[in-house]
Amino acid sequence: MNKAQFIELVSENQESLRRFLTVLCGGDSFRADDIAQEALLKAYMSFEKFEGKSRFSTWLFRIGYNCFYDNRLKSSRTELEELKPIHEQKFDEGVPMGGNFEYQGLYMAIGGLPEAERTVVLLFYMEDKSIKEIEAIMDMPSGTVRSHLSRARAHLRDYLKNGVYGDRKGYKEVY
Repeated sequence: MNKAQFIELVSENQESLRRFLTVLCGGDSFRADDIAQEALLKAYMSFEKFEGKSRFSTWLFRIGYNCFYDNRLKSSRTELEELKPIHEQKFDEGVPMGGNFEYQGLYMAIGGLPEAERTVVLLFYMEDKSIKEIEAIMDMPSGTVRSHLSRARAHLRDYLKNGVYGDRKGYKEVY
């Protein structure tokens, strides 16, 4: 792969990477942009190492996902406590949240999911990644990916039906 091909592939995938990171970051588009820039820089510095064993987007999302975790680990404990989960944030109608989310209620429901479930749902439904691609991005077995996806569907179904995540321990009413 040469630099021109790399730039073309990045152009095709950067918005979906940014969208994915924005939701992982609880709607903080500034933080997501910083992480996306870091991921794109790391990808650029190592694009010669891309062997084509997976799709370019899978490789790029794996780098982005790792950068998200690195960023999270670098943040101090107090900073993490100050970040509100997406379901606790207040949104102004008509004010775009890092990309003008049209389905705010659904995003809030997804934001209330445990992180692994949220990530699997985002990759599977929003980014149209296959189970195999999610395995590679999240570095987990396909059975675990499928389990997270199944639990997330059940939690979202409960939330959308009742406004709560069911009677499961650790879940609470969102409104």
